[in-house]
Amino acid sequence: MLERKYADFAWEQTAALLAVDSPTGFTGAAAQWVQNAFAELGFAAKLTTKGGVLVDLGGEAEDDALLLAAHADTLGAMVSRIKGNGRLTVTALGGMNANNAEAENVRVYTRDGNVLEGTLQLCDASVHVNAKYNDTKRDFTTTEIVLDEAVDSADDAKKLGIQVGDIVCFDPRTRRTASGYLKSRFLDDKLSVGILLGFAKYLKDNKITPKRKIYVHVTVYEEVGHGGSGSVPDGVTEAISVDMGCVGDGLSCTERQVSICTKDSGGPYSYEVVGKLIEAAKKSGADYAVDVYPMYGSDVEATLRSGYDIRHGLIGAGVYASHGYERSHIDGVYNTLKLLGAYVEA
Repeated sequence: MLERKYADFAWEQTAALLAVDSPTGFTGAAAQWVQNAFAELGFAAKLTTKGGVLVDLGGEAEDDALLLAAHADTLGAMVSRIKGNGRLTVTALGGMNANNAEAENVRVYTRDGNVLEGTLQLCDASVHVNAKYNDTKRDFTTTEIVLDEAVDSADDAKKLGIQVGDIVCFDPRTRRTASGYLKSRFLDDKLSVGILLGFAKYLKDNKITPKRKIYVHVTVYEEVGHGGSGSVPDGVTEAISVDMGCVGDGLSCTERQVSICTKDSGGPYSYEVVGKLIEAAKKSGADYAVDVYPMYGSDVEATLRSGYDIRHGLIGAGVYASHGYERSHIDGVYNTLKLLGAYVEA
C-alpha cells in the first residue's frame, strides 16, 4: 500500500516549487527546477522546445502508454504602462484577479536582471484620503504597483530598468497548518507537480515497473489554454490531467478528498476513463468525490484539440478559493496519490 510519507514528500516538493516564481510565459527557472527534481529521483527528464518538462517513469506496454499532465505555470501579471508618478499599470497573466490580489506583495523582474519589490494597491489607497475607497471597482485599471523604491516619476522607474513587458510575480504566502491544511497562492497547479514527484518517488523506492509505459508532462502554458497542446510521446492512448479539484457551492468535494471530474466547460471526460478512475479510487480506499466543474479547462483538453487520438481524464486534490489564496489538505494529497497508485496497477 502506498504510504502516507509520500504525501509529506509531495508537500515538501510543492513548497519548494512554490518559492520559484513562474507566471505563465516566465517559467524557465521553474521548469529547470522540475527537471532537476525528477532527475534526482533517477528518472529521465528533458525540457521540451516549448519549455515544459517531459519525464519517462518507465513501464512495459509502450503501445498503451499513459500520460500524466500537470502544470508549473501560475497566474501573475505584466507591466503594461509606466505612469507619470512612477507607479505601474499591469495586465493579468492568466486569470489573476485584482479583487483578491489587492495589497499583495509582488516582485517585478526586469530584463536586465533586477528584482524589485512592491505592492499591488488600489489607486489612491489611503482610506483617510480617498472618499471613494469602498465604492471603487477593483480591476487592473483601478489598481497599480507601488514600488518599494524612491520613485516619483516615470523616469525614476525607467532608471531602475523597468519597462513594459516586465513580469510581476505575487507572493505565494505558503504555509502548512498543524491541522494539515496547505495554504498558498498557486497550489493550482504546483501541488499536482509535487504529487507527481511523490508518485515518482513511490515507484522508485518500491522498484515498481508499471504494466504500461508512464510519462509525465509538466506543462508551462496551461493558464492560457495551450499547455498540453504538444509533446505527447508515441504510444500514448490515455492522458490524465492532475490538476486542482474544485471545491465550492454545489460540488461535493472537500480539500481532504481527491476529486474526479466527469465534465467541465469543455465537455465530458472519457466515460471509460472516469469509470476506471472511480474503480481505482474504491480499490485503493481513497476518499473521493465525482463532480462537474462549471468553469474549468484542462491540459488534456488542449491535447485533444490539437488532434491527438487519446482518451482523457481529470483528477486532483480538492482546492478551495481557486485563483485566489488557495487551500488544500495533506489528506487530499494522500488520497490523490492512492488513486494514482491503484490506477497504474490496474
